[in-house]
Amino acid sequence: MARRPPSRLLRGIGAHAELDEDAFTDGAWILSIGGAQQSHVNLARPDEIFYEYLRRIGNVLDLAAPPGAPLRVLHLGAGALTLARYVQATRPGSDQVAVELERELLDYVLAYLPLPEGTVLQTVIGDARAELERFDAGSFDAVVLDVFAGADAPEHLASEEYYAELLALLSERGVLLVNVGDDPPLAFARAQTAALQRVFGAAGGEVAALGDSSMFTGRHPGNIVLAAVPFRWPAEWTQSLLQAGPHPAAVLTGADLDAFAGGR
Repeated sequence: MARRPPSRLLRGIGAHAELDEDAFTDGAWILSIGGAQQSHVNLARPDEIFYEYLRRIGNVLDLAAPPGAPLRVLHLGAGALTLARYVQATRPGSDQVAVELERELLDYVLAYLPLPEGTVLQTVIGDARAELERFDAGSFDAVVLDVFAGADAPEHLASEEYYAELLALLSERGVLLVNVGDDPPLAFARAQTAALQRVFGAAGGEVAALGDSSMFTGRHPGNIVLAAVPFRWPAEWTQSLLQAGPHPAAVLTGADLDAFAGGR
């Protein structure tokens, strides 16, 4: 067993980050912040994603370009860089950027969990909205927003204006992926779905919601992944995502998504 790294105080939030080996998977580590598990990294197999919602995001990234083709990806919220590792493992040569508010967290993760060989990753310390001005329009094939959960979300990162700024950063075939954690009756998730629908709909695009099928009953806490594109959502993407899981999988679009967003 590897030596457990010392914890690191994250001054910005006054909590400690800790890394522990996964007792059930060789080469895997779990990042906890303030005692709550936040990320899972498999150093031996970075193409394997443990957390369900991240697996769903990875499945959409698999569809964003032909297999193996590099992507330009912006990660808003770094965590343990699980998805950045996945992109490099599945799409070598991808050009990636990670924006993280907590400098100590990024330093801690990179010190003890090295990135896959050949990873091209620019790290930016700062606010996930304020730092957008450094990027040109159309700079990214995918933007992943994973910074909040439920009603505690910073307002400036959960507004239509912010989503419009993220839309402007996407290439013509780009995709915005938003992880929304919420509790019943999922009022926040529904509101964010409706906000994305308005922003991307005005640009001729569409939105899909991915999750465990039980999540859309509104009776359980958990994560829903919202995928927004500036074009018509491909029906073949829905079928691929349903087959890829994790199961039981649901992908809501069109009238079904309207009903969810409207609380019906």
